[in-house]
Amino acid sequence: MAVTTLKRKLRRKRQGQTTRVLKIKQLSAMPVIKNVDVEEIKKSFSEKK
Repeated sequence: MAVTTLKRKLRRKRQGQTTRVLKIKQLSAMPVIKNVDVEEIKKSFSEKK
């Protein structure tokens, strides 16, 4: 008996693996914390009006 490779099934399996890895990376990614001056932002809005 010859051994055949199921290419379509392999492609589906790899697709699932990559999406799972991407989801894990997105969940574990931390946003960049910036020092934001709230009062300065409020002043800029009042100046525009």
